[in-house]
Amino acid sequence: MRIAVISDIHSNIYALEEVLNDIENRNIDLTICTGDLVGYATRPNEVIETIKKNNILTIMGNYDDAIGNLKVVCGCDYKNPKDAEKAGLSMNFTSQNTSDENKLYLRNLPKEATLTFNNKTLKFVHGSTRIMNEYLKENSKQADEVMSNLKEDILICGHTHIPYAKYYGEKLLVNAGSVGKPKTGSPDANYVIIDINNRDEMAKKEFSINIEIIEVAYDFEKTAKEIEENEILPRNFARLIREGSLK
Repeated sequence: MRIAVISDIHSNIYALEEVLNDIENRNIDLTICTGDLVGYATRPNEVIETIKKNNILTIMGNYDDAIGNLKVVCGCDYKNPKDAEKAGLSMNFTSQNTSDENKLYLRNLPKEATLTFNNKTLKFVHGSTRIMNEYLKENSKQADEVMSNLKEDILICGHTHIPYAKYYGEKLLVNAGSVGKPKTGSPDANYVIIDINNRDEMAKKEFSINIEIIEVAYDFEKTAKEIEENEILPRNFARLIREGSLK
């Protein structure tokens, strides 16, 4: 079973289209999104419509929750007031430019999903099993705590915008990274493929799990320029897109 997991698209339709094209060429059985379809970039409706057209199972992210439920904040834990102010501008623009039909779609997204493939149970969330906007950064105390209580075999999340995979004993934590706003120091979109096999003959195991982190080049200048030409969105968002920057 080969599962492509995408996350944190953030209204970046150009990145999403290239990632979906890449997935088509990789013999994928199922594509799942761990949320945050909207926010930051300029094309929330196009992203939502593309996700719906492709029947991609999507978990609610904190931005999806905020826009769908008409909240005034995105739910991110910003330490810097300027970052919170910029997020507010993004919320304002996104709310104004997301149709009522698509807000309803966001509002009805599930907050988690649990699926079983090849005798392995996978739990999909946006932030963590405890709260939608919790960051499970690699090697963090929060990740240790969440994984110590995980009942399933694999936990898949997003929210940090940085892809990785790490075992906690026999339990596996996978972060799907970010399609539309990576924080890896590269503008390239990223996502993960989870490959679960029934039997690994070479290793003499009854099953094997392989994680592949995929990077996909796309025309990020197109996204950045649209942000710069927008009258509401902070121009700094364009720099983040170009640099794949955390700040």
